[in-house]
Amino acid sequence: MTAAPLPDWLIPPSGGYTADDLDRLPDLPPHTELIDGSLVFVSPRKSFHTLAMFLLESRLRTQVPETLRVRREMSVTLGKRNRPEPDVSVVRAEAVSEAADETGYLAEDVVLVVEVVSPESEERDRDAKPRKYAAAGIQHYWRVEKGEGRLPVVYVYELDPATGAYIGTGIFHERLKLTVPFTIDIDLTEIERL
Repeated sequence: MTAAPLPDWLIPPSGGYTADDLDRLPDLPPHTELIDGSLVFVSPRKSFHTLAMFLLESRLRTQVPETLRVRREMSVTLGKRNRPEPDVSVVRAEAVSEAADETGYLAEDVVLVVEVVSPESEERDRDAKPRKYAAAGIQHYWRVEKGEGRLPVVYVYELDPATGAYIGTGIFHERLKLTVPFTIDIDLTEIERL
């Protein structure tokens, strides 16, 4: 028995991959991200990760204004060498095509990004991605961590225009209640019933 040939994309080009390459490379694993020109592959997700994404996505969909849309696991082009895939994002409605054939969105069309932290993504979700999202001008960032049992803890950040960095505006344990980027009220304990 002979082994299948390895895909060409396992060896990056000189200078790394670009955001456009993600749409051209054949047979990439689902949810492949581009960070600093390198391909990042997603590990299998634990149940908490899936439940937290579902809870936030479904509740945001019921509260988002008509001018915005909620998307799950769609990449965001931050620049030539960075195209991460937030777990949940809120984008401007005009960025969504009628045919729904886009593979991602531009940073300027994104209002909020949400990352649910997994053990293998801690460093990226706590450090690299928020720095890159802020540098690209995305106004709101939420980091979701596992709290007690299956309860999520949501860390909320807003872009400080003076520094170009995120500042923490709250830590939410049982209820996520905000007035920006729009009125939001999510009972985080609902995850217990999912």
